[in-house]
Amino acid sequence: MIGVDTNILVAAHRRDHEWHRPAAEKLRALAEGRAPWMIPWPCVHEFLAVVTHPRIFRPPSTLDQALAQVNAWRESPGLVLAGEPVDYWDELRECLRAGKVVGPRVHDARVATICACNGVSELWTADRDFSALRGVKAVNPFVG
Repeated sequence: MIGVDTNILVAAHRRDHEWHRPAAEKLRALAEGRAPWMIPWPCVHEFLAVVTHPRIFRPPSTLDQALAQVNAWRESPGLVLAGEPVDYWDELRECLRAGKVVGPRVHDARVATICACNGVSELWTADRDFSALRGVKAVNPFVG
């Protein structure tokens, strides 16, 4: 199963993003496909925070636009929205230790661990920090 990180969601949503077209095409293929795909709940939260932030985008997406986008993704029959499962703590702890993760990278470890615990084999992201985390293979869908 493919997981999708926040930066891909943001690029697909924001027409003014430099990667909008390829991100929108990739996400559309996932949403319209038959295979299951996943968005971790923390990425939904981060998506909402980023696209509505007036210091990041001018103008930012309105809350209604951002919520409508999440609702559109939720209509995909293959979409799995996943959070922390019961065995999450043990897996997160090992991910943090193995990668010597501290500070802001803890959020990335959280996302990677949620993905690993929920059967994601590949996380689509443009964030290189994921490559050092165990449990899930980070793939930039815009490269190669």
